[in-house]
Amino acid sequence: MAQGNRAQGHRTQGKIALVTGASRGIGRAIALGLAARGFDLALNDIARQAGALAETAGEARAQGVRVVELHADVSAKDEVQAMVDRAVAELGTIHALVNNAGILIAATVEDCPETAWDQVMDVNAKGTFLVTQAVLPLMKAQGYGRICNIASIGGKHGAPEQAHYSASKAAVMGFTRVLAQEVGPLGITANCVCPGIILTDMGRVNLDDPAIRDGWKAKTAMARIGAPEDVAGPVAFFCSDDSAFVTGQTLNVDGGIVLS
Repeated sequence: MAQGNRAQGHRTQGKIALVTGASRGIGRAIALGLAARGFDLALNDIARQAGALAETAGEARAQGVRVVELHADVSAKDEVQAMVDRAVAELGTIHALVNNAGILIAATVEDCPETAWDQVMDVNAKGTFLVTQAVLPLMKAQGYGRICNIASIGGKHGAPEQAHYSASKAAVMGFTRVLAQEVGPLGITANCVCPGIILTDMGRVNLDDPAIRDGWKAKTAMARIGAPEDVAGPVAFFCSDDSAFVTGQTLNVDGGIVLS
């Protein structure tokens, strides 16, 4: 384990985290980053991602932590509750929640089908709400919890063909601020991470064209595209006791792209 991970280990050992959308990309990196810090894990994704989720789970188990794989649609209340119930049955409780599950369907405002709007809002915004709602009774009963919601720079600044995505991520940020106020007295924190341009399967919508990719690099203070692992560290901070007096915050993890 790296020195930085050892330094935080005493703040995370014995903790259990639920990570949604954990099969690939940022979710996978978050899961493995938490495993490296000693978290036992409940890892979620939809059933058709079972193979990728199993690979992530296997890599996490190789780091010596307990892992349970949970297939559920975060926008379906009954599936969410069953997921949380199984996580508790197998791992004991949930100390930290990372609401990472999200989708992007590119479409202009004029051409966006109502079904696409609803699907994006259901997964990105309602999913965050439903999973949080299901986990809160556990955190309330134990007087402890860490909630980290994954939004996006797009929720602050927007981009063409992403109105519904931007709206959903802005909703996640607003939800986080209200949640922090409601649960703070209960020993629970709620914070938000906004990734910038990150090289993932979903992020390739913005990166397949070399000219577009170079344009994003030029706009970023660090002159590079982000990797999923760049997001994992800040999320781990919000899931640990190192952030015990930090709540209601939205952290840009974007290499400085907002500076442009």
